[in-house]
Amino acid sequence: MQETWVRSLAVLFPAAHRPKRSSSLPLNPILQSSLEEVELLYEFLLAELEISPDLKISIKDEELASLRKASDFRAVCNDVIPKSIPDIRRLSASLSSHPGILKKEDFERTALTLAYTAYRTALSQGYQKDIWAQSLLSLFRALRHDLMRSSGPRASPRGTDPHQGHGAGTSTQ
Repeated sequence: MQETWVRSLAVLFPAAHRPKRSSSLPLNPILQSSLEEVELLYEFLLAELEISPDLKISIKDEELASLRKASDFRAVCNDVIPKSIPDIRRLSASLSSHPGILKKEDFERTALTLAYTAYRTALSQGYQKDIWAQSLLSLFRALRHDLMRSSGPRASPRGTDPHQGHGAGTSTQ
């Protein structure tokens, strides 16, 4: 019981909770707090993204890139989500033992990590492609498992809002 409680306190994305001197990024930034922001995030992902050799992600479309939420998107993509195989594997392992439903911000960061991993898988060849594909599959399974848990019947403890996770309308698309 004690071990489960300690694991539930573990932070899935530690970089989101570390202040950076060179960034105006708020601690623990969240991209989607409304349906409009969910749609905007989808637009960012559909727009042509550019990943530089130093793995910095930017939105090529100047109009989209100039939006305030675009700077939050870049900050989350560049400062919060993991980009190396060991870090992505660490995230996958944490997700596989995560009790309960992911918080909205953890779900969106995992989905962004999945998108990044898919991009890297597509660009890789040979053995590297296999390694990226394994990471992609692990993230996909974790997200699918979380979605299945959040959409199934569940008892909510008295005094707890059953919709505080991402399952209430933010992951329907």
